Amino acid sequence: MKEPDTTTATEETALRSLLCDAATLAAEFLEELPERRVTPTAADELREELGGPLPEGPREPRRVLAELARSAEPGLMATPGGRFFGFVIGGSLPAALAADWLASAWDQNAGLYMAAPAASVVEEVCGAWLAELFGLPEGLSFGLVTGGQMANFTTLAAARNRVLEQAGWDVEADGLLGAPRVRVIVGEERHVTIDRALRFLGLGNSSLRPVSVDEQGRMRPDALRSALEEYSGPAIVCAQAGNVNTGAFDPLDAICDAAGEAGAWVHVDGAFGMWAGASPALRHLVRGIEGADSWATDAHKWLNVPYDSGLVFCAHPDAHRAAMGTHASYLVYSEDGERDQLDWNPEASRRARGFPIYAAIRSLGRSGTATWSTAAAPTPGASPRRSRGNPGSRCSTMSS
Repeated sequence: MKEPDTTTATEETALRSLLCDAATLAAEFLEELPERRVTPTAADELREELGGPLPEGPREPRRVLAELARSAEPGLMATPGGRFFGFVIGGSLPAALAADWLASAWDQNAGLYMAAPAASVVEEVCGAWLAELFGLPEGLSFGLVTGGQMANFTTLAAARNRVLEQAGWDVEADGLLGAPRVRVIVGEERHVTIDRALRFLGLGNSSLRPVSVDEQGRMRPDALRSALEEYSGPAIVCAQAGNVNTGAFDPLDAICDAAGEAGAWVHVDGAFGMWAGASPALRHLVRGIEGADSWATDAHKWLNVPYDSGLVFCAHPDAHRAAMGTHASYLVYSEDGERDQLDWNPEASRRARGFPIYAAIRSLGRSGTATWSTAAAPTPGASPRRSRGNPGSRCSTMSS
């Protein structure tokens, strides 16, 4: 009789123990958030704990994990807790957090359908669900990126492609040298990621034409019209759904009307406020948003999925794909219309970010998303404390 493969069994036990240790450490961190200090310790202390010479040899994984948790813990900002109010950073929904762990364990390279079918289909489903929640028109293209910065970059790349194409210039083939100048009209209080995206895209900050805003930072439609009248060439208008300083929304309906009359592309930077469209009570703040050509927002803000998670929508899939897509002989593309994710974002090898978004929307539903994205919802760290020896968990205790 063949003896059992004890080496494999031992390795599986070690892996399960390691992952259980990680789950226990993570749960303890979240459970301690209501009482722990919000701000972290100084960098010098962290360097002392985490630094040192390059290790010469291997070390047992469970020991590495325990040492990492102990050494990094004083330097962790308590961002998932209810007492953190910096920037627009928060915790993760339980379902999204758990799905993100699965995404790491599954380790799918979500670039091509062939390499990660489930990741591809989940992105497709999430794109349709999110567009419906936001009240965006049908027929959109969709992409998942790291955050608002890359969302603005991706959508403005599509905008650059289309407005130059309309001016008779193929920027994807011929680059920008000799191309017609693109004017980018923005409010004086636009987010800095717009300026940075223009640098990435080779348009430069000199392409910006700022227009005046009101006392809350909202773009003035009359100022926009005047700016559009100044220039007859390729133009992009960047509107804002949620001012970073005040939370105010640009008058999107008036902006889309004015830009449409001038033949300009309208991009909505909705990193901070586009989720108002998911709430019947707040949807009036984004009135007219469906008239834009592209939209950017985050899922790691109001939807509370783990970092990082940016969202891209474009009303012109051909321009979006032309700006982002790529082909090579060694890549195996789908032949039946399945989603090859690298056609819609600037990455090739990439994390399967769709799984935590899918889990978040599944756990909340339409009504829960409307409430969660617009109200002061509890974070995992602010929930009632649970005993660490939860008998329902297979990883209820951490071995020494």
